[in-house]
Amino acid sequence: MTEISAQAKRPCHVGLFVTCLVDLFRPSVGFASIKLLQDAGCTVSVPEMQTCCGQPAFNSGDKKNAQDIARKVIKNFIDFDYIVVPSGSCAGMLKCHYPELLAEDKVWSEKANTLSKKVFELTSFLVDILDVKDVQANCAQSVTYHDSCAGLRELKIKQQPRQLLNSVQDLSLREMPDSEVCCGFGGTFCVKYSDISNSIVQRKADRVLETGADIVLAGDMGCLMNIAGKLSKDKCLTKEGKPIAVRHVAEVLANMTDESFICEGGKP
Repeated sequence: MTEISAQAKRPCHVGLFVTCLVDLFRPSVGFASIKLLQDAGCTVSVPEMQTCCGQPAFNSGDKKNAQDIARKVIKNFIDFDYIVVPSGSCAGMLKCHYPELLAEDKVWSEKANTLSKKVFELTSFLVDILDVKDVQANCAQSVTYHDSCAGLRELKIKQQPRQLLNSVQDLSLREMPDSEVCCGFGGTFCVKYSDISNSIVQRKADRVLETGADIVLAGDMGCLMNIAGKLSKDKCLTKEGKPIAVRHVAEVLANMTDESFICEGGKP
């Protein structure tokens, strides 16, 4: 067990960074995240003044606005023991890119580095820091898991969600071919290069169908909405003739699957 894991064994106060897409399109992911953290013994707060992580501005080269946003996020979250994010890409922005973004400002650079050490993606925090072994959930369906680019490559999120899913009673995990290949979302990429993005997500949808799984899971809402949109538009069905459900992994881990799945009936 790492030193930070040992420290987390004591009661800790977590600040939940909800993310824009969860807030606007899938609040159930935020509630599922809170449940998982509270079940693991954490006190959870959700700062009302939190905003976007600044990733769209940063990726578009708008350094000034990205810096302003970063400072606001740091101000709202730096006093928590940990900052937990149900998104690999947003967590990666806070953890990996804030220190780079604010490196030229001595005061804020120090704060960014302090914050960076406290930031974790949700499943990584549960497994690597809190050492959660069993989420006490049940899901009598087959699922497949898509590895998002930022979570996988920036934060090394791979085994953590699978370890937690393996503790879910009656769940069957079916690995898809090329689970680590991009879904084609890429933030503004899917808007600027829609034809290329559509081709990429088509291949991802084909890989999903090959598994025969009932549900597609991932840890990033951008990926999930992109994959769900393609599966819904093409009317992709399970072998039993039912629509393939698309959910954030937190919803299954928290036993909160009563909510309609993403793009069910054409809704986000």
